Amino acid sequence: MYKIIVLGAGLVGGPIAIDLTKDLDFEISIADINEQSLMKATLNQHIKAIQKDLSHPDEVTELVKNYDYVINAVPGFMGFQTLKAIIAAGKSAIDIAFFPEDFFLLDDFAKEKGVTIISDMGVAPGMSNVLIGYADMMLDKTEKAIIYVGGLPKIRVLPFEYKAVFSPADVIEEYTRPARIVENGKIIVREALSEPEFLTFPKIGTLEAFNSDGLRSLIQTIKAPNMVEKTLRYPGHIEKMKFLREIGLFNKEKIEIKNQKISPLDIISELLFPKWKLEKGDEDITIMQIIVEGMEKGKKTTYFWDLYDQFDNITHTHSMARTTGYTATSALRMIIKGLYNKPGISAPEFIGKDTECVKFILNSLAERGIIYCERKIIAE
Repeated sequence: MYKIIVLGAGLVGGPIAIDLTKDLDFEISIADINEQSLMKATLNQHIKAIQKDLSHPDEVTELVKNYDYVINAVPGFMGFQTLKAIIAAGKSAIDIAFFPEDFFLLDDFAKEKGVTIISDMGVAPGMSNVLIGYADMMLDKTEKAIIYVGGLPKIRVLPFEYKAVFSPADVIEEYTRPARIVENGKIIVREALSEPEFLTFPKIGTLEAFNSDGLRSLIQTIKAPNMVEKTLRYPGHIEKMKFLREIGLFNKEKIEIKNQKISPLDIISELLFPKWKLEKGDEDITIMQIIVEGMEKGKKTTYFWDLYDQFDNITHTHSMARTTGYTATSALRMIIKGLYNKPGISAPEFIGKDTECVKFILNSLAERGIIYCERKIIAE
């Protein structure tokens, strides 16, 4: 019997815990400070709820000592310190906190502790990295990698035509954090929401794409001269977010209003987040296209992977929770089965270098109805 604990009972952490209960040899616990989130996650009687403030690293280390494996699903702002606390306890883990810090800074510490950590193992980053790593292995030379990805409400409702399918604070980061891309072999920084383009997708229609800072570890690990990630939204969303940003409503610095100091971001968060909240019955979709171009056996070759996933009406699980969370649970099962045991911190693209691991994860996701459709085009 393997004892597994999920840290964080939010939109993704709860479905992760529920999915893990499908394995009869897993004993599952979930920890969070929010009692309501815990109650929702543990309606499944096979999950133990632990109400805990996870913002204290020492307490996290003490908590996870009693478990064999950990999944780190806390919000991004506390993800790095939480992962460090997990490593301090000597536990292997899957990390989907998507924190802004460089997770490779913990590589030596993880190796010292002899643990296996896979960070950023969600949908994007996550499966996008896995498949780019896989294509990079197949190609003799990788020339370009493009990721288009978005989580969207199935029903479009004005004014935003958007619902936050993960932490709203992390969504705003996509609109403010400068986007790092690779262009002609150099790392270039572009403004978030920049270089819009329109693309048409089956089942959805036209979406707009903009630069976002989603390449993360790929910048360090994949030697392709051109790489970019772009976020997908319904047309018109970019201009709305640019307007809010340009008038300063995403600023974190506090200003004085009627003798009180408060940040514009705190104000807009109070106004935006209720409108972005996924309500009961709200359905979402996840769409992603990965394009990797290069040379293979002397011919120009392009690999494509397309994902379209939607809210599961049977389990009432949101698509973003499915595509992110089930990638994490598949990776954990991969580690437990002994298919991957590299000590230290691994980026998801490292998994892509092992064909057996890629097949295992794709098959595990397919069993849960998450299908990555692969195409390969060879120029004549």
